[in-house]
Amino acid sequence: MPNSSSISEFLLLPLADTRQLQLLHFWLLLGIYLAALLGNGLISTAVACDRRLHTPMYFFLLNLALLDLGCISTTLPKAMANALWDTRAISYAGCAAQLFFFLFFISAEYSLLTIMSYDRYVAICKPLHYGTLMDSRACATMAAAAWGAGLLHSLLHTASTFSLPLCQGNVVNQFFCEIPQILKISCSTSNLREVVFIIFSSSLVFGCFVFIVVSYVQIFMAVLRMPSEQGRHKAFSTCLPHLAVVSLFVITAFFAYLKPPSISSPLLDLSVALLYSVVPPTLNPIIYSMRNREIKHALRKVLQYALLQLP
Repeated sequence: MPNSSSISEFLLLPLADTRQLQLLHFWLLLGIYLAALLGNGLISTAVACDRRLHTPMYFFLLNLALLDLGCISTTLPKAMANALWDTRAISYAGCAAQLFFFLFFISAEYSLLTIMSYDRYVAICKPLHYGTLMDSRACATMAAAAWGAGLLHSLLHTASTFSLPLCQGNVVNQFFCEIPQILKISCSTSNLREVVFIIFSSSLVFGCFVFIVVSYVQIFMAVLRMPSEQGRHKAFSTCLPHLAVVSLFVITAFFAYLKPPSISSPLLDLSVALLYSVVPPTLNPIIYSMRNREIKHALRKVLQYALLQLP
């Protein structure tokens, strides 16, 4: 049986069995990837270029857009390349790098979403203290903590996962290098440490999710006391989609990492992975920003300026 020292590459899950379906999946993934690049890129440009958007909420949205760009750029390009060139291979180092960067971006993003729920809670429930609690130094510290937490989490899991001996071949039944699929090809007697790490990380994720839900419950209670029906509608239409996307991410990620092996199948695993790794970075620009009047105004200004610079 092969071990980790003799494996130079892994074989990822093919997205389709026929060439025509492979090309169809390539164009589909390309469309999703370009939509995510466009949405997150426009948000980053708008927030960076418009001074009126240099506020805590938009500062966090800028960080979210950058993390979304990194997250989706870690997984989809390799999947598209494999579908286009009819291959499944990814090098051992490439797999480790992909796992590291995916965990880094996705962990930092979830930490940032937790911070953003706190920002909205303070803005709506404690507006008189907002300037004090969310000043520029506090926002920079919170953002740095989110990126740092993602880095630490990623280093811990990547080092633990790739220190395991691999006894079950080199076939990773996923379209990118994912911890549960790598654990399946590791020696079952040696992966206890990483399983403990996953359970510990899942506990932290669940704790953050509880914090997010409690924050939004407090927000909803404050919103219901608003005298303006229009204000209530605006707050609910903004907060409910935020909570829906976070819930989708947490539920699917929990299912992917904690489900028993007996209910695993390639199609189910692929569907769940797409839901937590591809859907949120694609939808976040629409849900968090593109329905925002200030973002739209800033984008119009950027586009008008760009058109004026054309010869």
